[in-house]
Amino acid sequence: MENNKHISNDANSDKERKPAPNFIRNIIIEDNRTGKWNQRVHTRFPPEPNGYLHIGHAKSICLNFGMAKEFGGVTNLRFDDTNPVKEDVEYVDSIMEDVRWLGFDWEDRLYYASDYFGQLFEYACELIKKGKAFVCDLSFDEMREYRGTLTKPGKNSPYRDRTIEENLDLFLRMKNGEFPDGTKVLRAKIDMSHPNITMRDPVIYRIRRANHHRTGDKWCIYPMYDFTHCISDSIERITHSLCTLEFENNRPIYDWFLDELDLYHPQQIEFARLNLNYTVMSKRKLLQLVQEKYVSGWDDPRMPTICGLRRRGYTPESIRNFAEMIGVAKNESVVEFSQLEFAIRDHLNKIAQRVMVVLNPLKITITNYPETESEELDAVNSPEDENAGTRKIPFDRELYIEKDDFMENPPKKFFRLSPGSEVRLRYAYIIRCDDVIKDENGNIIELLCTYYPETKSGLPSEKKVKSTIHWVSAKHSFDAEVRIYEQLSLIENAGEIEEGKEFTDYLNPNSLQIIPNAKIEPSLMSVNIGDKFQFERLGYFCVDKDSTKDKKVFNRTVTLKDTWAKIAKKDN
Repeated sequence: MENNKHISNDANSDKERKPAPNFIRNIIIEDNRTGKWNQRVHTRFPPEPNGYLHIGHAKSICLNFGMAKEFGGVTNLRFDDTNPVKEDVEYVDSIMEDVRWLGFDWEDRLYYASDYFGQLFEYACELIKKGKAFVCDLSFDEMREYRGTLTKPGKNSPYRDRTIEENLDLFLRMKNGEFPDGTKVLRAKIDMSHPNITMRDPVIYRIRRANHHRTGDKWCIYPMYDFTHCISDSIERITHSLCTLEFENNRPIYDWFLDELDLYHPQQIEFARLNLNYTVMSKRKLLQLVQEKYVSGWDDPRMPTICGLRRRGYTPESIRNFAEMIGVAKNESVVEFSQLEFAIRDHLNKIAQRVMVVLNPLKITITNYPETESEELDAVNSPEDENAGTRKIPFDRELYIEKDDFMENPPKKFFRLSPGSEVRLRYAYIIRCDDVIKDENGNIIELLCTYYPETKSGLPSEKKVKSTIHWVSAKHSFDAEVRIYEQLSLIENAGEIEEGKEFTDYLNPNSLQIIPNAKIEPSLMSVNIGDKFQFERLGYFCVDKDSTKDKKVFNRTVTLKDTWAKIAKKDN
């Protein structure tokens, strides 16, 4: 099973972690040992261009491209564009962008199933000539009735015994557009009593008048996936055709078509797809979220799409590391979302510059600091990178701190600021809270404090405190919009929905919190879209595409600590 145990958040905890099991790697090693494919490893990633890719597809991308790269092989990118009703060039472009962003390159091996429409038609004619395919006039409902059940064999179509000549004539007339949609299909002639229902004379071609994004109106019949998939693999000389487990029942039909047509025969291998708790992974449901405007689009940072994760601040390295971390198994399991968050947190800890931002500002005035003076202090950009250097941050009489860093009547172990207590300001001085200013409604609006000049950061001082808090200069800070994201789904298994309810009934109404006027240090006004930072003590954040020259927008990528364990505990 895939490893779905909780992972420590210690950035060093993965140094001695052994690689997760990957049974496909073991198969390739054995194939190379025996010379089965003459030391070749040739895989393919075959997405349907009917939606945006999500984190589950990322696992498949990393597996197909990763295994080929590891063993000196190659990978094709092939679009399974056999259903023009649901396909769009927008999806084709987004898929290519996502694969490249993840760090993989198909070089000159870009293919489309539509490239093979002519060959597929000829192979279908060959099956007819061999007496292995026939044109059927049953309706969809009638075919379903004739198919039987898992315990009851099906029965033959009344059109099953048409002659080869009649079938060839009808199939050609189907191609030429003589029949309305849905009136005829081409079916394989296998066995209506086969224990595997997919082998009970499956449909090979259907009539569908729809403009295709590549072939236009050239075709009005389109091949089914099971027929297209195996022949496309064969044409491209794939060695290891890696599929998720839902295609395991389809492997016999994959083999049957290739054997009957006497074609080069790749090996189909099924693996467990990625299931993440608290995550909607169905393409249909994700499309519904977009169309019904529960989210702002496919790249909404709450979406598990690759473009959504990218906008939220995930890195390709973190997703590749996540895919390697969870391994490749034969049995289905559910992976905790905390493992994905661990992967991005671990990577950002190494690369993200530290900055100071105050989300919910409370003003403090340092009464013994000169009103007309200001100074620049040195702040470390990254403790993880010795070469990251330092930056200057302005310090003066009026500052902002987080409201949560002050309590007027604190509990016993509250070590931050309270009346009469002392804390260190990060990279600056130790201060003491002397007085609390409130408005007419009793709300705290300002703290009056004293600073100790001899406690400047970097200088030796005998004065010690138990807490350090972040801050920004009131005079030199800028307003920014900060977006705080939580899980979109409130149920752990998005597939378990009560009768009479929709999955949308379980969406988190608080999945997005917008802080319109957070205070950021001045260095953040020169950032670029996509730049990533650790807001000290607050989490990791990414510059959103909605940012402008005058107003920056930040998305929270992930918290500094794992919060999912608390969510799971609360749900239980």
